[in-house]
Amino acid sequence: MQIPHNSFKAAIVEGRQQIGIWCTTPHPAHAEALATCGYDWMLIDTEHAAVGLETVHAMLQAAAPWPTQCVVRPGSLDLVEIKRLLDIGAQSLLIPMVNTAEQAQLAVAATRYAPQGLRGYAGISRATHYGLVEDYATKAAGEICVLVQVESVEAVANIEEICAVDGVDGLFIGPADLAASMGYPGQGAHPEVRTVALDALARIRACGKPAGILTLNAEFLAAAHSAGTTFTAVGVDQALLLNAARSLAAEWKAKG
Repeated sequence: MQIPHNSFKAAIVEGRQQIGIWCTTPHPAHAEALATCGYDWMLIDTEHAAVGLETVHAMLQAAAPWPTQCVVRPGSLDLVEIKRLLDIGAQSLLIPMVNTAEQAQLAVAATRYAPQGLRGYAGISRATHYGLVEDYATKAAGEICVLVQVESVEAVANIEEICAVDGVDGLFIGPADLAASMGYPGQGAHPEVRTVALDALARIRACGKPAGILTLNAEFLAAAHSAGTTFTAVGVDQALLLNAARSLAAEWKAKG
């Protein structure tokens, strides 16, 4: 059996726009439902959502029959957590708070087997189709997509060095934490934050790397898209649910 093809990685490497949605609700049925909605990719978030390893496993299984590709965000740059996510079948990872080239190198190493990296080997796992994928250990790196988050003043200053790290497949701007790092906590769409973020996107693209972003500010999102984002998250499940629910409640309460 052949290793599963990572169509998300192939698309961003080729420069094809991939539109995504954030999935923060910890349930496989929810992931399955979102996977039917037509997005190119879906971010399963374990950093800022109550999504544990077993739930990620079930969410990956639930979404698997649909064309939407899953990207998983671990809670941190943690080698053990990353190893376990890879073993349950995650092929694309978004690593938060990568501020330096050295941290980017560690993120890549966490996804590679020795002698290139630090990933521990498990022969019978969902990633290997329970031992059926031929030569998984030598082929895995080619289908694993490593995305790193640029979300601090330090990371922005180091963009070119991070881009130069072999094995980094894309850089993702996180405006919320970047805003806090710049002294504007809670103001992810502040004009100065937008200026820095858009310049960062241009620098990432100038280095020849795919760039991504998530912002719920429509104007900012349109500007980022125009600046050349390749993997663009356009919504968050909880925000979509709450906005629709609140709007419906307000509409009917207004009728008296």
